[in-house]
Amino acid sequence: MAEKSQTFTIVIANGAYTSERPFTMLRFAYTALLEEHKVNIFLVEDGIFVGKKNQNPATYDNVGKWMSDVIEEGANVTACGVCMKARGLSEDELMDGIFKTSMHGFVNMCAESDHILFS
Repeated sequence: MAEKSQTFTIVIANGAYTSERPFTMLRFAYTALLEEHKVNIFLVEDGIFVGKKNQNPATYDNVGKWMSDVIEEGANVTACGVCMKARGLSEDELMDGIFKTSMHGFVNMCAESDHILFS
């Protein structure tokens, strides 16, 4: 018997290359999508930079590539508009497939989720 599909909301609050947490959460998201679960990702605080275009780190796994793969597999990815404004990140600097939202959008994601992971 196949397991029931679940909805995961993943909150990424750490910057792209300040710790391994964003990388780990994106690996989890990708695996969940491959197992046919639904995934929402909310980028908040310095985590908004995980969704920035044109990442090219020299010595780290490219979280931008992982984010692109997660979006391609069907994840719903949003970024906190207040956090973007505070850090000077504009919508056109976000990768394709990432949309600006508010806390209301985040609440809606959580309300429809079976599981919420915060990193």
